[in-house]
Amino acid sequence: MLQKLRLTIGLSSLITASSAVFAGNIEQPLSLPTTDAAFKLSFETVTLPDNEKMGFLGGQFLYELTPWLSVGPAAYGALTGERGGFITLGAAVDSELSLTDKLSFNMGYFVGAGGGRGGYTLSGGGLMLRAHAGANYHLDGWGKLGVGISNVNFPNGHIDSTQPYLTYSYPFTTLHSSGWRGDSFSGYTGKSAKASIQEFSVVMRRYKIPSGVTTDSGLPQHPTVDLIGAEWSNYLNDNYFVKVESEGAMGGRSQGYMQIFLGGGYRYSLTPGTALKLSASAGVAGGGAMDTGGGLLLDSQISLQQRLGGQLFAEVGAGYVQAPQASFEATSLVAKLGYQFGTPRVSGSKVPMGSLTGYHNNHFRFRLAHQQYMKADPAWRAHHADLNIDNLGVQIDYFPYDNLYLSGQGIAAYDGEAGAYMAGLVGAGLHAELIGSLYAEAEVLVGAAGGGGVDVGGGFVWQTNANLGYELNDHLSLTVGAGRMEAPNGNFKANVMALGLSYKFDLFMKD
Repeated sequence: MLQKLRLTIGLSSLITASSAVFAGNIEQPLSLPTTDAAFKLSFETVTLPDNEKMGFLGGQFLYELTPWLSVGPAAYGALTGERGGFITLGAAVDSELSLTDKLSFNMGYFVGAGGGRGGYTLSGGGLMLRAHAGANYHLDGWGKLGVGISNVNFPNGHIDSTQPYLTYSYPFTTLHSSGWRGDSFSGYTGKSAKASIQEFSVVMRRYKIPSGVTTDSGLPQHPTVDLIGAEWSNYLNDNYFVKVESEGAMGGRSQGYMQIFLGGGYRYSLTPGTALKLSASAGVAGGGAMDTGGGLLLDSQISLQQRLGGQLFAEVGAGYVQAPQASFEATSLVAKLGYQFGTPRVSGSKVPMGSLTGYHNNHFRFRLAHQQYMKADPAWRAHHADLNIDNLGVQIDYFPYDNLYLSGQGIAAYDGEAGAYMAGLVGAGLHAELIGSLYAEAEVLVGAAGGGGVDVGGGFVWQTNANLGYELNDHLSLTVGAGRMEAPNGNFKANVMALGLSYKFDLFMKD
């Protein structure tokens, strides 16, 4: 009961905080307000049972609701120690109060789910709660450094650790509009804002692993692992870019393996439609018996990018990955299918409508989701087969048309003795307006899943969902749904019940 209460309080805080920004008037006839945001990294050393130490790296994208309150998605992963692959996903609330021109007081709360390298015996159902309080020092436009005390707790597992932490936050300004705008900017005059080039792509990887590499139990590693995931890149100028990438195993006897990278690179144009790209990344990785040691993984790639027409592109490449703390290493073959677009570079508190001439508003939706898996095959799990699995997750939808959307989701177990279970899926859905504020949707997704004793074979899964939604206002809605999820190469079969809170927003893009 205690952990259910703490989860309810944490989710209520996140929803209440998020709702504060949605109460205002979205119509701005002469200008649109910008949103201050920050990318925040943190590191702390968590004490596990038997005094084992795990270096824990956190990353958060925080969007400001008020001058003192921000919310956003977050992830944590093992970086040092012996728990490579211990990863959690969730959402965070962050509050900051200025003390002087240079110093501020900072506190926050995270609700998430996940685990790894220890399964339910360490993380229980997978629910993770993290609270922190400390001080930040402002670096005059270069971000903020912070120190403080945090508590990491898995209330239905065996982790409850208090320790000091270090943080670095990098600020940026973004532009979006709550709800879906029906107008364009052709009626306004002014100099169009310069575009910041972005790329989003679906990624397929194959790792080819040398014969000397072993699993975390010392057995020979299977020679190949197939992965599926997604990558987002932001160009700093015409050539240099930074990127975030995440993938999970979908074949090769390493179900449950996951990796999250942060990196950068250089793009050199060979012709107007062809470019050579070089990149290097570092991140957290593990699971699926892959021996990544404490979890740090380094990746380098070279690839050839070809425009396919319009904003679509394809990319093929090769690379090398290595876990410096352990035996894992591999060459990688990479294929990507992506979409390139521009978003306006903005600063200050408002953007004149005229500066958006040439841009068009694109409809997106963010969903905070709860999904419950219910047994549909007696052998669906290796342990606790009679328990349902409760999951928390986030979903991002893009609507190229009013009745069609493309979707991606990340989800992780928080209850049901399935700590370490995670899934990453991509797919598409159909949307239909019903009577009044009601709407219906049907979606099909595929991707990778594993961990928590769930029998997904090599990791490939598919899921179908039917949802019924009710619009609370122009930007918020509640959804209920039912679905089915299966692993074609394993015994995992589950009926799915879902609840969600959705937020609609527009991003402004230039082809």
